[in-house]
Amino acid sequence: MTNSSSGAPWRVAVTGGTSGLGLALVEAFAARGDKVAFVARHADKVAATARRIEGSHGIVGDVSKKEDTHAIALQIGVALGGLDVLIHNASSLGPVPLALLADTECEDFEAALATNLLGPFRLTRALLGLLSASARENAAQGTRSLVVNVTSDAGITPYAGWGAYGVSKAALGHMSRIWDEELRAHGVAVVAVDPGDMDTPMHATALPEADPATLKRPRDAAREIVERIARERIVGGIGSSA
Repeated sequence: MTNSSSGAPWRVAVTGGTSGLGLALVEAFAARGDKVAFVARHADKVAATARRIEGSHGIVGDVSKKEDTHAIALQIGVALGGLDVLIHNASSLGPVPLALLADTECEDFEAALATNLLGPFRLTRALLGLLSASARENAAQGTRSLVVNVTSDAGITPYAGWGAYGVSKAALGHMSRIWDEELRAHGVAVVAVDPGDMDTPMHATALPEADPATLKRPRDAAREIVERIARERIVGGIGSSA
């Protein structure tokens, strides 16, 4: 299957790309014929995923670590030759098993913020030049660059036990709205997308008693996100609400 919407393949980067939704997104973009680079922490999983998904490019890095940010950004630029879509999918639950805020260690709270909030902030900043350049390249076709922040209803609803994760996702959602306001003049849109409860390794870690049959398949969520991206990239698209 090739990308028939514009004729030109998208240049896409996905964090957390070796499992769950991230892996499903990499598979979906590759199936469309897009150029996709993905980031994950474990070299063996990155290599195995890149071998399996033809046309994908794996990057070993940890988005929660400030010192990894520019190396990741540089490798994305080299691998793709530009950047049309950046998807911040990598997430941390914080403490596992889930804990009440009063029982959450500072280090676990910081880990959730580092991955879910600071990581997207730093990597977006590092890649703004590529995203803005892409927007200028595509302006004549009426398309813009897009940053997608994967968020959660835990960032809106105060679920007991999900404090570290929920706080970080709430902040990510608001950061998305601020970025969207500030970058609009540069042809870059930023959206927060809640894919819903999915049958992923992270969900199983958080709620091991949950019945997988009641959860959305990651490939279905990925398809919905790809469709959303196609709409959002059109200048005058539907905006930053999930």
